[in-house]
Amino acid sequence: MSKIVTDVVCPFCGTLCDDLEVSLSDDGKEILEVYNACAIGAAKFLHAQASDRITRPRRRQEDGTWKDISYDEAVDYTAKMFAESKKPLMYGWSSTNCEAQGVGSELGEVVGAVMDNTATVCHGSTLIAVQDVGVPGCTLGEIKNRADRVVFWGCNPAHAHPRHMSRYSIFPRGFFTGKGAKSRKMVVVDPRCTDTAKTADIHLQLEQGRDYELLSAIRVAFRGEKLPDVVAGIPKEKIYEVADTLKEGRFSVIFFGMGVTHSLGKNHNIDIAIAVTRDLNDYTKAAIMPMRGHYNVTGSGQVWGWQFGFPFCVDLTRGFARYNPGETSANDLLMRDEVDSFFSLGSDPGAHFPNESVKKIANLPSVCIDPHITPTTAVCKVHVPVAFVGIEVGGCAYRMDNVPIETRKVVDPPEGMLTDEEFLKKVLDRVREIKEA
Repeated sequence: MSKIVTDVVCPFCGTLCDDLEVSLSDDGKEILEVYNACAIGAAKFLHAQASDRITRPRRRQEDGTWKDISYDEAVDYTAKMFAESKKPLMYGWSSTNCEAQGVGSELGEVVGAVMDNTATVCHGSTLIAVQDVGVPGCTLGEIKNRADRVVFWGCNPAHAHPRHMSRYSIFPRGFFTGKGAKSRKMVVVDPRCTDTAKTADIHLQLEQGRDYELLSAIRVAFRGEKLPDVVAGIPKEKIYEVADTLKEGRFSVIFFGMGVTHSLGKNHNIDIAIAVTRDLNDYTKAAIMPMRGHYNVTGSGQVWGWQFGFPFCVDLTRGFARYNPGETSANDLLMRDEVDSFFSLGSDPGAHFPNESVKKIANLPSVCIDPHITPTTAVCKVHVPVAFVGIEVGGCAYRMDNVPIETRKVVDPPEGMLTDEEFLKKVLDRVREIKEA
């Protein structure tokens, strides 16, 4: 008879759904089915036990082929790489637990590294804006129970966060909102007609890169002032309609994604989106929240915030934390040839960095910590497979609303396989041995 593990947290996206049920084989070693998860979350659990999974570290040879090595050899290579580097870059940290992030931060201090996470190519502009003007926020639970006006700006949760609308924002029956979508008004702002936009009550199909102008126009509309006939491709009548719809609600929330953070204006888009939320609080209750991607990218910003005072782009090369995005961010450092080794954990820069940055990584001493074979492992010198956090090892992760959630272990990792935290502790100990010798 199969065993069911309940209340499992999904380690895929920032929604961190915590109602999954996982069916295991009689001996508890194999995942058979995953219930309540979206297709992407279920695939992550089932893929963890793929038959072609790499279970031992590998080192690239001179001829480009791979040779299996022991974990001790991988630890030694990584520690010597750090010890011999004047300015190592440690990147990623968004698909691991807070415990590993804490050990990694200590390692970064010891070796004088620059530490950056995936926010640098994602919601980094959001973090800069929040530092500038603050943020009126709330939890996803409050949104589920209270929000009757929901805006999705520059994001497509139907694809990127598949259970977000059904669990928290649109369809669930809330304590104060009644019967799901019938009691909520949904506004989508996106230049594309996405699957999310198709379900909206109002879709503002603005011109590409004109988010700042439209947000400014909404602020004007709140006050009933005069607008031009068309702003960012949207007729003024539509803008007034959206402004009135939001003001008439009891609780409005704006969710925004990389369509805003990566369009013209960058952090200034988020500055004014926060200003829209602040203005809206003159008429009703309102909050704003970024749609975070990796399941613990929020946690990496939290951990570094506690330890260094900065959420990303942390330069520890002088023995204390410095922060200057554009100077201390991963891509800029790589493009300027300012780092002499590269370490990746909990991310895949090989798939998402510009091609020129990836070429720089390929020419550096480099280590990639990842359960998968990825474009990053393909260009690094050493690949260290580890246990899947949230599947083969537990640990703390932060949901997109900054709520910490403890993930659960469901099955054991392959025999002898280390976790992120265990590997980092071994490297830290070995680095200290080398430095004391």
